[in-house]
Amino acid sequence: MSEHSAGNGQGVNGQGIGQGVNGQAGVLTSAAAARGPLAMEALSLSKDFKIGRGQTLHAVRDVSFNLYRGAVVALVGESGSGKSTAARLLAGQERLTSGSIKLDGKPVEVTGRNDFRRYKSEVQYVFQDPFASLNPVHTVRYSLERPIKLHQGKIADMDAEVTALMEQVRLTPARQFLAKYPHELSGGQRQRVSFARALAAKPSVLLADEPVSMLDVSIRLEMLSLLDDLRQRFRLAMLYITHDIASARYFADEILVMYAGEIVERGPAEEITQQPAHPYTQLLVASAPDPDNLGSVLRGRGASGAGSLGPAKPRLTGQVATTGCPFAPRCPLAEDRCRAEDPALMPITDTRGAACWRLDVAVPELVSGRPGRATTR
Repeated sequence: MSEHSAGNGQGVNGQGIGQGVNGQAGVLTSAAAARGPLAMEALSLSKDFKIGRGQTLHAVRDVSFNLYRGAVVALVGESGSGKSTAARLLAGQERLTSGSIKLDGKPVEVTGRNDFRRYKSEVQYVFQDPFASLNPVHTVRYSLERPIKLHQGKIADMDAEVTALMEQVRLTPARQFLAKYPHELSGGQRQRVSFARALAAKPSVLLADEPVSMLDVSIRLEMLSLLDDLRQRFRLAMLYITHDIASARYFADEILVMYAGEIVERGPAEEITQQPAHPYTQLLVASAPDPDNLGSVLRGRGASGAGSLGPAKPRLTGQVATTGCPFAPRCPLAEDRCRAEDPALMPITDTRGAACWRLDVAVPELVSGRPGRATTR
């Protein structure tokens, strides 16, 4: 598929539309849709950055997906894949080059400060570094009271509201923390304050960008359990951004694998991690430090080799060709067609798809089903 083809095979409403693995057209539905109603739609999002000398970096290229109330969608990929840029587009922190966003079925049009404030009341962003995201000269109390005033207006009992937020993120008793400054808290405590600050706006959508990657390994599972509790309690539609596909398996309903600004595979979290289809996803799973040894089968059949492959190359107009599969320069299965044509997202089942011309070689056990149509379950 050419650079100007729409959606990497993804159509409106976050459904992946492309040619099936045996040549038939197919439609993908989100594995997260069963959790609750649709909250946010990302429709063919693209973001380009001008970097001088007539070159353009295609950070996000025609990416589409949905977020549902009470569900977690994980956006997974290595550094530079475009996943954080996609989140900033949803948060309104970057302007779209093309595409659109809908919130509760209505197009998002932020034209001024008041519009942006209303949007932020519904969509909150939790950053990777809790120390950098909290103002070091303000106390925890101030960091929570300010968003309450901005998004909720006048509160009859501010102390009760702040205490409730602290209890929701399990920082108790609240009085021990409210007068402290960020440098007086541990990394986990700072991130809990960041969660509480996001909840102060009473959002419907939470964008969590690598929320546990800077924390000690010993408390990461605890923090993910907290996020899962908040998701269920407040019916949040959550986008979880991570480079760790093992944590996405634990936490998410659906995984979207991103490479060079494109979604190259998507599907139910358990299926993606247990039987990845795209060669890039196979490499991610094979290198994951997972106690269940997810990558053992892949290593056994020689599909890994991540350490011997070259570094990722972003799509860069004027320097790197923008035709062909973006993973082709690193892919052990690449052939001439891979370098010439960018594949659409090809259905494997009704909830799974991968953008790869060599699925018959990468996962023959998945695509050797019924002739003339995509395999279904």
